[in-house]
Amino acid sequence: MDPLLASMKVAASGLEAQSTRIRIVSENLANARSTGDVPGADPYRRKTVTFVSELDRAVGASLVEVDRLAEDEGDFSTEFDPGNPAADEKGMVKLPNVNVLVEMADMREANRSYEANLQSIKQSRDLISATIDLLRASQ
Repeated sequence: MDPLLASMKVAASGLEAQSTRIRIVSENLANARSTGDVPGADPYRRKTVTFVSELDRAVGASLVEVDRLAEDEGDFSTEFDPGNPAADEKGMVKLPNVNVLVEMADMREANRSYEANLQSIKQSRDLISATIDLLRASQ
C-alpha cells in the first residue's frame, strides 16, 4: 500500500481512538457529582480507556485501537450532606471517584492528540494532491 495512504489510515485510527477517549472523559465529567439513588448506594464509577496497537497487514502499519473500557476501582469519597436522598443514617453521601482536574487534563491531552492526527491526515492529503498536480503537469 502507498505510504501516504497508510499514514492516513494510521491517523484515522488515532482519530477514532481519541474520539472514544473524549466521549468517556465527557461522561466522567458529566457524572462527577452523581450520587446513588438510595441511601448507601454506590455513585457513578469513573470509566477508563485502554488502547492497544494492532498490526494491520494490509497497510503494513500499527493502528491504534481501543482495547477495552473499564471502571476505575478507586475508592469513593464521602461528604456530609444529610439532606441528600443518598445520605446514610450518619448523613454521609458517597461521591464518584472522579477528579475533575484529572479529567480536564485527560480531555486536553485527548484533544491535542486528536488535532495532531487530524493534521497528519491534512498533510497526507496535501501531499497526494501535490503528487497528482505534478503528474498532470508532466503530461
